[in-house]
Amino acid sequence: MQSAVGNTIPAFEGLDQAAIDAAYNNSAAVANSPQILEDWANRSAVLRSGPRAVLDIRYGEGDKNLIDYFGCGARNAPLFIFIHGGYWQRNNKEIFGFVAAGPLASAINVATIGYTLAPDAGLTRIVGETMAAIDFLAARSDEFGFDARRVFVGGWSAGGHLAISAARHPAISGVVPISGIFDLAPIAHTYINKDLKLEPAEIETLGPIHNLPQRDVPIRLFVGGDELPELQRQSKAYAETGEGAGLDVALNIVPGCNHFTIMEEIASPNGVIAQSLNEMAKQG
Repeated sequence: MQSAVGNTIPAFEGLDQAAIDAAYNNSAAVANSPQILEDWANRSAVLRSGPRAVLDIRYGEGDKNLIDYFGCGARNAPLFIFIHGGYWQRNNKEIFGFVAAGPLASAINVATIGYTLAPDAGLTRIVGETMAAIDFLAARSDEFGFDARRVFVGGWSAGGHLAISAARHPAISGVVPISGIFDLAPIAHTYINKDLKLEPAEIETLGPIHNLPQRDVPIRLFVGGDELPELQRQSKAYAETGEGAGLDVALNIVPGCNHFTIMEEIASPNGVIAQSLNEMAKQG
């Protein structure tokens, strides 16, 4: 199985379904992932109860079309929009408020967005909802007090896919995908597709590796050195393809981080992802 863009589909021939599924099962690969998620939820609850948190701002008609906004307290500061992961079918914005701690320490506002999950929504609708959330925020820079010229988007895992998909949005000044999915073709062969139900056309039209941004926007990719080989390959393939097309793209493989612990690099003010975002915000 070969893609039109290089060797972007792994050699799944000859593997049984269990092996194919294991190639993308991040939760099974990190034994203490349930405890990590619980910790995220607890830390997020603290940040969401803070005085500068504005919760559940509605941007659309769906039950999950809501935004949490964390203000840094400075007028005309940058905005970082974060999109959660969970293979487009799990998790919610409520447990990802903890990521705001890193950017806030550098006077960067943060918005975490929710979206309808599969199987209640297909990927086309999910991408459309995240773009609508960015539309909503971009139109309200005066209301929220952020600098409309410095709006950045990032996301983790499936949220990394949604973040890079938003690179085409005219309001976005930079993209920070974390352990993202950039080629959807392998996903169609895994357990993930049971609820996602990717259409063949979506694999092409919504696969970032097939749809590079046509705008001059910096892209800073991050993936953990201890992540599953397939997750590392996805980021490497996108970086190589983007570089070959002349994009401003750079990949940072973070040593010692797995698919979950890499999130500390954005949640900590001194983390490599938080620092990279801060540098982009300064230049933007």
